[in-house]
Amino acid sequence: MIKTSLLLIASYLLGGIPTGYLIGKLKGIDIRQHGSGNPGTANVYRTLGKLPGIITFFVDFLKGFIPAMIAMHFYYIGHLGRWWIPVAAGGLAIAGHIWTVFLGFKGGKGVATSAGVFMALLPLPTMGAFVFFGLAVAITQHISVGSMAASVALPGLCFFLNPPDRQPLTIMACVVCALIFYTHIPNIRRILKGKELSFRHKPGPAAETAEKGKND
Repeated sequence: MIKTSLLLIASYLLGGIPTGYLIGKLKGIDIRQHGSGNPGTANVYRTLGKLPGIITFFVDFLKGFIPAMIAMHFYYIGHLGRWWIPVAAGGLAIAGHIWTVFLGFKGGKGVATSAGVFMALLPLPTMGAFVFFGLAVAITQHISVGSMAASVALPGLCFFLNPPDRQPLTIMACVVCALIFYTHIPNIRRILKGKELSFRHKPGPAAETAEKGKND
């Protein structure tokens, strides 16, 4: 129980590392004061460029992948007796990213970290969800739409592709889907108003003023 508790605490703290914020600081800015004000991949990509955005995504991805993979390797034994440990580790990593203790419990939207968690827990359905993400972004030019499309696709793919012993993880995919939509409520409102920024858009001072305080 001590080892399990340490794993779960470490999962939350690792998930809470504010990657986009730290990269912004290396560039001499507070990313929360630019673009949408969100320290996630999309805002870093638009504000600081392609490479910082890619680095943000992969680090945030690893924040979810590492604790979930460790939990799967050491605790998941193929039946319902221990499934809760990788679910808890992955869930806490996602929660740490969204509600990071290092930034006053205001973090990113949890998409990249969720992708890392599910790549460790359910690799085949997750790769399928990436396809839906890419298609949605290519069609709409909005990362937010791609993120929500992938979050909807994942539970469906889990239902058809999961082995029987991993069905509890399908329930987790449904919960995370709802969470992703919750964190994207501001994006949904802007989409309905036709004001959602393209991932290629480079916000200028006027856009930054208009978007400040919102979560993209």
